[in-house]
Amino acid sequence: MSDGGDDLQCGAVSNDVTYFGLRIGSIFIIMATSMIGALFPVLARKAPWLHVPQQVFDFAKYFGSGIIIATAFIHLLAPAFDELTSPCLQGTWTEYDWAPAIAMISVFMVFLVELFAFRWGTAKLKELGIDYDAHGHEAGPGGHMSAHGPETPREADPEAAAEYADKEGLETGTKVAEHRHGHHASGYGQDTARGGAPTSGAAQILGVAILEFGVIFHSVIIGLTLAVDPNFIQLFIVIIFHQMFEGLGLGTRLAFLDLPRAYRFAPTLGSILYGLVTPIGIAAGLGVSSTYNPGSTTASIVSGILDATSAGVLLYTGLVELLAHEFLFNPDMAVASNGKVLYAVVCMLTGAGVMALLGRWA
Repeated sequence: MSDGGDDLQCGAVSNDVTYFGLRIGSIFIIMATSMIGALFPVLARKAPWLHVPQQVFDFAKYFGSGIIIATAFIHLLAPAFDELTSPCLQGTWTEYDWAPAIAMISVFMVFLVELFAFRWGTAKLKELGIDYDAHGHEAGPGGHMSAHGPETPREADPEAAAEYADKEGLETGTKVAEHRHGHHASGYGQDTARGGAPTSGAAQILGVAILEFGVIFHSVIIGLTLAVDPNFIQLFIVIIFHQMFEGLGLGTRLAFLDLPRAYRFAPTLGSILYGLVTPIGIAAGLGVSSTYNPGSTTASIVSGILDATSAGVLLYTGLVELLAHEFLFNPDMAVASNGKVLYAVVCMLTGAGVMALLGRWA
């Protein structure tokens, strides 16, 4: 393929990798900062003796939602446009706007996965005799909206509540457990993406797995880029904060899963996996640093497709699962004070603003 210009390199190149020792050290530094961000909410919630104030969790949850949405727009969709309109690309790649098309396909794929899982879960709940509001717009027992989830089996049907809890292995975190054990949960033991309604562990893991799926692709590409980028120092500093904030957003969602005992390992495992993927990308990038060109034809196509796919995943997750279910369909938010709602919105916008600002350099 013609390079299309004196300065355009569309194939493998011979890179002169500067700061090689520091690039190796970045594997462990970014692993540590990524895991700090992702594991802190998980471990803090599992260790009550740390006495982390509830306000810290509130801030982390809403701040993290803003981070996820900004990551989708600024750190994934924008680079996908650049990569899939690279001057190195020819033929079909130059005849259509592939970045938004792939992101749209990704959104619909996530929607279809959730739709089928939702319908299957509804059928299973009906077998247990538990009412389910499929749209979350009608009042459930006690006048509370059901918020895209099964209606909370309150005092109206304690036998069904107990049966559901026994079969799913749910404990004191949910409204069901409040009835069985006679005390109030903090509100975060519920499935927060569903507005507080009890859902199965598998369904909750599916939702967060979709989120982590998008984040992981992005993190691998970041690692590959950092390994060979000539402006290493600047990018390294930005990525430290980028990965820590992004890990905080993911870790907060993992921490607030209310899972049956058999799934209790999932939040910790998800946090560790997140902490490993960028270092793996850096190590792989260093391994091929002598020939890898992130601007080459193949690299542009692969990274562009992955970025656009991840952007669609995070857009759906951020806008539907986090914003819509956290603010619009959440029964707690429906009756919260204006001050609390304003605080949550400001936290979310702050997270989005910080992540968007980091996009100035990375």
